[in-house]
Amino acid sequence: MKIIVTGSLGHISQPLTQQLVQKGHTVTVISSNPEKQNPIQELGATAAIGSLEDVNFLTAIFTGADAVYTMVPPNNYFDHSLDLIAYYCRLGQNYAQAIGQSGVKRVVNLSSIGAHLEKGNGILVGANKVEHILNGLPSHIAITHLRPTSFYYNLYGYADMIKNQGLIAANYGAEDVVPWVAPQDIADAIAQELDKPFTGRKVRYVASEELSCAETARILGQAIGKPDLPWHIITNEQMQSGLIAAGMNPKIAAGLVEMYAGLHSGLLAQDYYANRPTVIGRVKLREFAKEFASVYGQNS
Repeated sequence: MKIIVTGSLGHISQPLTQQLVQKGHTVTVISSNPEKQNPIQELGATAAIGSLEDVNFLTAIFTGADAVYTMVPPNNYFDHSLDLIAYYCRLGQNYAQAIGQSGVKRVVNLSSIGAHLEKGNGILVGANKVEHILNGLPSHIAITHLRPTSFYYNLYGYADMIKNQGLIAANYGAEDVVPWVAPQDIADAIAQELDKPFTGRKVRYVASEELSCAETARILGQAIGKPDLPWHIITNEQMQSGLIAAGMNPKIAAGLVEMYAGLHSGLLAQDYYANRPTVIGRVKLREFAKEFASVYGQNS
C-alpha cells in the first residue's frame, strides 16, 4: 500500500515508518523540517517537506495514497498567543479537506484518552473536536481513532522536580491508577490498523501498563537510586499557579489542570475501562525507567 505518515520522525512516527517500510509498504513522511529529509530517506521512505497548515500541499501529498495516518503535532504551551483548541480545529479541518479532495479511503487518526468527552477533559477537548471533524467525512472513508493513554515520556516533565525537591507533586497521583503507554506500542497499533481491512468508524484504545502513581514513582525512583520517591497530590490551585509561574500560557495551564483533575477523578478513563484493549502493549514501565534514568543521569 501507499501510506502517508504525518508527524515527521517523532516518538511515534519514526518507529511506525520503520515498521511500514519493513512490511513492504510505500511510505511518504510529511515533515515541516527540511533537515529531516535525509533521515527520512535513510529509513526507506519518501520525504514530503511542507506545512500541515497548507491544505493544497496536504491534498497533493494525499492524492493517490491508499491510507493516511493523521496526528496533530505538539505545540508550544509557553506561547501566550497560542489558542491551542483553535490550532487543533484548524489542522483537523485541513486534514478533512485534504482527505475529502484527494480520494483517500482509509484513515488512522491519533486521538487521545478523554476524547470521548466534550467538556471536563481540559486540553483534550482538541482531540474530541478533531474526531468530530473527521467523522463528518463521507461514510465510505474508513476511520480508526486511536486513543492512547498517558505517555510514559510525559514523566520526563517531573525530572527537575525530582532533582530539586525529591518528589513528584501534581493534582493527581498517590493511589490514582493511570494507564500508561509507550510510543512503540502506539506505533504497533497504528501499523496493525493500517494493515487491517475495515469499513466505517471505530475507536481503539492503546495502553502498555496500568499502575498507581505511587507504584510509578517507586519504579522510577528505583531506577535513579531514589527507591522511596513519593508522588503527592496537590490542589488544582497549587498546580495551576505553579504552571503559570513557570511561564506557561495561562489558558493552557488551566486546561492541563482540568485534564489532570480528570485523571484524579477517573473521568478521563471511564470510556477506556468500558472499552479496554483486549491486548495490552509490550513495553512496561520498568523498561522506560531505564531510559528515564539514563536521561536523568545525563542532566544531573
